[in-house]
Amino acid sequence: MNRISNLIYFNNNRTTQIDEAVKESMLLHHNNSGFVNEKALEKSKLQLAELLNAVPTELLFTRGTTESVSLALKGSYQFFKHQGNHIITHVTEHFAVLDCLKELELLGAEITYLGVDREGLIDPQELRSAIKPTTVLVSIMAANNETGVIQPIEKISELCNEFDIFFFSDASQFAGKVRCDVKDLGFGALAFGAHKMHGPDGIGLLYIDDKQKELMDFIRQNYSNDLTSAQIAGFGKAAEISGQNYWETSAHISRLKNYFEHQILDLENLRINGSTRHRLYNTSNITFPNPEKITSLLSKFEFADNLKKPSYVLAAMGLRPEEIKNSFRFSFGKYNTLEEVKMLVEGILGNIK
Repeated sequence: MNRISNLIYFNNNRTTQIDEAVKESMLLHHNNSGFVNEKALEKSKLQLAELLNAVPTELLFTRGTTESVSLALKGSYQFFKHQGNHIITHVTEHFAVLDCLKELELLGAEITYLGVDREGLIDPQELRSAIKPTTVLVSIMAANNETGVIQPIEKISELCNEFDIFFFSDASQFAGKVRCDVKDLGFGALAFGAHKMHGPDGIGLLYIDDKQKELMDFIRQNYSNDLTSAQIAGFGKAAEISGQNYWETSAHISRLKNYFEHQILDLENLRINGSTRHRLYNTSNITFPNPEKITSLLSKFEFADNLKKPSYVLAAMGLRPEEIKNSFRFSFGKYNTLEEVKMLVEGILGNIK
């Protein structure tokens, strides 16, 4: 849904295209669209469990990240409501979470929205202060989709563990890009989709820690999907590739992003938005001094642009309306090349300088 302004994805079709090995694994099941092959299901769960350091019983396939988010939030609220109705989140969550929480408010949930600092980070002490005896859920996304900022996950999970509060995270930008050991990081639950790791569209995953097995059973009992064996097999293969090629992929994409930023940082009044220490290696959100000259490049490169509404994420970080208007996100993928990025840099510098 085009609701965010000035998000630019460099060569967007390459950052989301399906991996060839994933396509091959899906083709093996193209005739099984009417039912789910149990062997494919078991194999895919094992592949995803290895990526997350989870066990297959902690995993539930869904029709996408949004559905995983909805199942996690609505399911956990209903399951824990006998203990309390208070939920803590933060203002730069994805719309999938924010819209779901608005629905829960209509059902009686009390929502606290934490702010973020100039770097886009929450303050763990503010989270501690927001906890009430009625708090049953903390929902903080692992990494922001606009800025790539990674929240202090371990500190959040430690606080949730200290107060015995369920911790859920939208990890759609995080899982498959960053080492996502659910046990070490302390997630109670997380949601993400296959397409962010070059897997098929229309399939997501909900992880719930086995310590909350009754919650998983509660969610499963009223849920069914119409996923195909091909989608499930493709998701598993995408997870396997992400895990096996993590260091190679992250090094390649980091090189692209770092080259891009280092080449243009000398431009006067240019600023990177969000923490440069706690950020995904593929994302660069930049405020430019002359955005009109940047938008003229759209016809020369394969961009996807959303220009419907000002960014609430950047506004929460303290940017003024004019600065938000002048800000753009660049997201690099494993299929991008250094030569392409050099062409992009030359285009930017040639238009602005």
